[in-house]
Formats: sequence, C-alpha cells, structure tokens
Amino acid sequence: MYPFGTPTVVPAAIFDAVKDAHDLRKAMKGFGTDEDALINIICRRSNEQRQEIQRQFKTHFGKDLIEDIKSETSGNFEKLLVGLLRPIVDYYCAELNDAMAGLGTDEEVLIEILCTLSNMEINTIKNQYLRLYGAHLESELKSETSGNFKRLLTSLCTAARDESGRVDLVAAKNDARELLKAGELRVGTDESMFNMILCQRNYQQLKLIFQEYEGMTGHSLEKAIKKEFSGDVMEGLIAIYRCVTNKAEYFASRLHKAMAGIGTNDTQLIRVIITRSEIDMTDIKVAFERLYGKSLKSWIKGDTSGHYKHALYALVGEQRSS
Repeated sequence: MYPFGTPTVVPAAIFDAVKDAHDLRKAMKGFGTDEDALINIICRRSNEQRQEIQRQFKTHFGKDLIEDIKSETSGNFEKLLVGLLRPIVDYYCAELNDAMAGLGTDEEVLIEILCTLSNMEINTIKNQYLRLYGAHLESELKSETSGNFKRLLTSLCTAARDESGRVDLVAAKNDARELLKAGELRVGTDESMFNMILCQRNYQQLKLIFQEYEGMTGHSLEKAIKKEFSGDVMEGLIAIYRCVTNKAEYFASRLHKAMAGIGTNDTQLIRVIITRSEIDMTDIKVAFERLYGKSLKSWIKGDTSGHYKHALYALVGEQRSS
C-alpha cells in the first residue's frame, strides 16, 4: 500500500472540512485557545486535507487560518502548526529560502532536502521556488555555495538521476573501479567522478556499486568519502550514500542530531517530522530505536514540552502520556 515506507500521518478516513473549519474557529474564538483541538485537527489530517480546511475556513469566516493560528499560538508550537498548514512544496521552498537568507548559509538544510528527493520532487520545488521568490533555485544555490559543494548541489538541482530501477552488474563493477581510481588510488581526488556517479545512477544501481566497491576494497564507500573529502561536499556525498543504503536511518540520524547535546535544533526537528510524517515516519521510528537504544518518543519527551510536545507526539503516531 505504501511503496516508499510507512507513514504516521494518513488522510482522515471520515473527513469533513467544513466541520473542521468550524471547530478550529471555535477553538480560537473568545478568551484563551483550545490547543488540544488545534492538535487533534491539524496534526491528524493529511497535507491535502489541511489545504481544503483552509479554503473552507476562508470561505466561511473571511479569515486566513494561518494568520489566526499565528495570533493565537507562539514559539515552536506556532512554527509547527504554520509549517503543517503550508502546502508541502511551499514548505520545502521556504526551508530552502530560509537556509540561504541573511548572513551565512545553512548547508545542512540544502543537503537534507536536495540529496534525498526524487527528480519530480526537485523539479516541482524549482518551479514553485521561482513563483514564490522570483528567483531560480539553481542560481541562488550557486551564489550561496562554492567549490565542489556548489558543483554537487548544481548536479542534484538538474534532477537528472536515472530512475529506471534497472541494474547492470558489469556497469556497477566499472563504476566502482572508476570511484576507486578517482579517489583512493590517486594523489588528490577527482571529485567530478564521485559527483557524476552519485548524482546520476539510480538507487538500486548505486546499492550494487557500493557492494562492488566494498568487495574490491574491504571497506565501505562512506569510509572512502570521509577519507577523500571534507566539509560540506563530504556531508552531501555521505547523505546520498546513506539515503541509498537506508533512508529511514538517514532521517533517524537527522532527528537524533537535532536533539543530541545541549539544546534542541527545533527547526530541524520540525522539518524532518513535517516532511516525513506522510512518507516513512514509522520506519524512521524503528530505525531510531535500533540506532540509539531509546524510542523517538522518549527523546521528544526529554527535549520538548507542552502543546508543542503533544503535537509532535500526534505527528509521529504516539499516544500522549501524562
């Protein structure tokens, strides 16, 4: 039923957008806000259903639901609900735009989005980015990054990956040999070969290439990338490697990184949960517990609080505990 994984947020089976719109209005009218009602509706509907609720809200009350939510909530709870109400493509565009706005660039965001999506998703985001911000995503990326990392992002942005799913053992052996010649067997690194192979081959073929590489060298290509590259381009190539070998583990590591250590990177936590809840969050939870020995819920519980915490629980398919 779910070809890409098991989601934690699915479309509500019995769905009445008009009723939801009225219930949301009621939850925000007068003194105080019924946050639980906001969570129960917004966090338990699909993105498509949330768009329909917003249309009905505007039709019935002549008000913008996002604006009302902004005036009734604050902090991370507000950020989460507003993110959920945006069409998912707009949300991705906003995250990319925020990552490049102002001083400095949040390269991790660029990697997390561009290294993990399909051609169609990247093309849809590029078109919408131009509509929303009046600028080409590719030229924005080029002006915000440099060197090998810039070339990697440009390759990914062209969305030219083979997606046939066809595998060819002979070609895999050849590519593995080329990667070896471009990296560990020479002085310096021919990064263009890594770029070409990791950005153009289909995921099934890359799995085969990685196996061949390991067979030839006795260690993983990830280890070779860490030896041959550094900085953002290394992180980008490793992200592609991990998405090919186990996408759920890659996103589990992103959630872990958002919460590990002192403080929480709430923007990252919110982004991963919003973008993966309708795709493969159940698989990510399983991977998280396997990798870190504790449940995702227990980490969320330790790092967040209040309505924000309860909203995250709902999105990752967990029941509220006291």
